[in-house]
Amino acid sequence: MISKPLLQAIDPEHLTEAFRRAGVLGNAQVADVVVESSRATILSQITRLHLAYDSDAPDAPRSVILKTGHPDRLEDGWGGGCQEVAFYTQVASVAPGRFAPRCLEAHGDEETKTWHLLLEDLTDTHVVAASWPLPPTMERSAAIVEALAQFHARWWDNPRLCKSVGAWANAAATTRYLENLAEKFEQFTNRLGDNLPRERCRLYEQLLDAAPRLLERHHTRRNLTIVHGDLHVLNSFLPRDGGDDVRFLDCDSWRIGAASADLAYMMAIHWYPDRRARLERPLLDRYHATLASHGVDGYDRHALEDDYRLSVLWHITTPMDQAAYNIPPVIWWNNLERVFLAVDDLGCRDLVS
Repeated sequence: MISKPLLQAIDPEHLTEAFRRAGVLGNAQVADVVVESSRATILSQITRLHLAYDSDAPDAPRSVILKTGHPDRLEDGWGGGCQEVAFYTQVASVAPGRFAPRCLEAHGDEETKTWHLLLEDLTDTHVVAASWPLPPTMERSAAIVEALAQFHARWWDNPRLCKSVGAWANAAATTRYLENLAEKFEQFTNRLGDNLPRERCRLYEQLLDAAPRLLERHHTRRNLTIVHGDLHVLNSFLPRDGGDDVRFLDCDSWRIGAASADLAYMMAIHWYPDRRARLERPLLDRYHATLASHGVDGYDRHALEDDYRLSVLWHITTPMDQAAYNIPPVIWWNNLERVFLAVDDLGCRDLVS
């Protein structure tokens, strides 16, 4: 069901004007809109709209995806929705090539805390990389990391970063981030009790103590790019015909950071040790080769390895964030177990010793 504040977004007259601004509709007008399907995810509502026109419109879409905030989480979902609107207006609108679905309209209203995206419908041309919680095949994993490397390369140390796209965290913002992290840690430990062993608590404490030093990597403002921030299999769409037109969904967690954060999220957060042992290094090799072939220099394979280990360490805070945001425990608890296994496999504790 579509909420009243968003009914305008599917009004035929509104869609006509939106499509004309996007350059996909000429003199024809949207004559009819039919809701084909609507489903809720954890944080959003995804509605597929079928469109009819009053005359010939060869370039206009026959269906689009309307993405809005989850009807029961409009207030606490505003931050993510606003961030995704910013992705499509600041990043996707100026980046060459395709990384995400084409956006035909991105709108947010801070006063009402409502937002919506009108996105290209990939239902018939693309498929999710795997059915959660199953991991993608090696072939599909390689396609994902290659597409990711190409996107990262486009924004690698781009002069637009923190000017027209995103912002650096200044000293005050860094202080607020660390204070917020400490508060979430306290809430997390209170929630888990003895389900969070003392040795794990100790690593969190060491990370909080070492955080100002570890954040110096970002303060160099070198070898940084735009990070997707939520790169799991359900957010990876691969073409049904086996081509290379890989797209990524749910860009509401994007930020400026080390590219390895996406790789660590994909593998260390979501894969068990046996799979990482077989695929982690080959995929990092493939990622780095693609990055270099798309113009990134001065960033060798060793630098990627260092960044990857640091990103894995930082990702012990991800389940903590997910719990604070009321993501179901079936997600964050398993992420917690897997990322700590990765920390031990990669010797990440040495980074805070």
